[in-house]
Amino acid sequence: MKMHFCIPVSQQRPDALGGRYVLYSVYLDGYLFCRVRYSQLHRWNEQLRRVFGNSLPPFPPKYYLAMTASMADERRDQLEQYLQKVTMDANMLRSDVFIDFLKLVQLDTFSITTKTAALDIFLPDGRNIQIEILTSDTAERVLEVVSHKIGLCQELLGYFGLFLIRFRKEGKLSVMKKLADFELPYVSLRSAGMENCKVGLRKWYMDPSLDSMLMDCTAAVDLIHMQALQDIEQEWAKPTQAQRQKLEALQKEDNQTKFLELSQEVRHYGYLQLDPCTCDYPEPGCGAVLSVGNDEISCCITLPDNQTQEIIFQMSRVKCWKVTFLGTLLDVDGPQRTLNQNLELRFQYSEDSHWQWFVIYTKQQIEVPEQGKSKKCHIQQSQKDSSRFPPRKSKIEIAKADCVFGTIKEEDL
Repeated sequence: MKMHFCIPVSQQRPDALGGRYVLYSVYLDGYLFCRVRYSQLHRWNEQLRRVFGNSLPPFPPKYYLAMTASMADERRDQLEQYLQKVTMDANMLRSDVFIDFLKLVQLDTFSITTKTAALDIFLPDGRNIQIEILTSDTAERVLEVVSHKIGLCQELLGYFGLFLIRFRKEGKLSVMKKLADFELPYVSLRSAGMENCKVGLRKWYMDPSLDSMLMDCTAAVDLIHMQALQDIEQEWAKPTQAQRQKLEALQKEDNQTKFLELSQEVRHYGYLQLDPCTCDYPEPGCGAVLSVGNDEISCCITLPDNQTQEIIFQMSRVKCWKVTFLGTLLDVDGPQRTLNQNLELRFQYSEDSHWQWFVIYTKQQIEVPEQGKSKKCHIQQSQKDSSRFPPRKSKIEIAKADCVFGTIKEEDL
């Protein structure tokens, strides 16, 4: 899964010696992840470099003179690019020096100490499993604890993940984002700032044929069967009337294997449906409901005349794509400046032998479905073509006070 780090805002803080320093707000997949100083990131980079050497991306240099607003904005962009590139290296993601630092800054940002705590994990059938963890346990560790408790085979953990799930009125739910392996679920649940939010366990693949890889593990079959029932109940998977009747009969017979085999024939089985959002096709501001999975994005678009139009984007015909953080500052005058988060997915698509852009605006994490070799290609293309996109700073409404850096020197950072 490609993660999206960004640093859309920073702020000045006084230190104990009467000086000032800059605190950068780091967002991961649209949600505040941590707040960190340049000096902390600089020391972390030095530690990583001792382990990984020249494979690290360039780190923004120190300034020994007063920074101007443009210099400060340039550094923020460079730090953002550094974080994005570092997290694309699988070896770094698994290293202790990488994980230990990110654990520390998450805990420090939200003033949470390491201690034993109870955490409820929501299952697709509506049950909660309570486990005992440390507040500093990563999502990877918590997933191991949950899997042990429910009897899920360890070798199948890569097919499942932990998610932030928000429960809405009338039983509806929204999968807001997948927790990265190095995120701390206890912290993320409290930092998300959402009511009725839980950590949930779900399968994490969008190719329905992969169900066959799990059929020898009873706990895995139970989980994907629960999720299939939930997706049908949520109307994310859309069986025909005949399919629904057969599925109900198989459910009464408690025949999970046959139920899942038939489910694979159901439209949008295994897809993730996003909350209603907006798009720019065929004109800006049109409402859209997106279902993402099986190497495609299926869009049901509400046109200006209230008619609906369905469009399917095959990812094999996408040339490049990029996720951009859009935000509006909240609590501008408060001590903790945060952003009302929105995400933009912009991709270039081939239709009738010509390329056109398609833009989607949503509050949920967008994982573009990719399979096999195409994943690397799409990531590289999105970086290569990034100059075509508007600069990040034009996307954020920032108060003027946020750009006064003329009196701040490097020793204060």
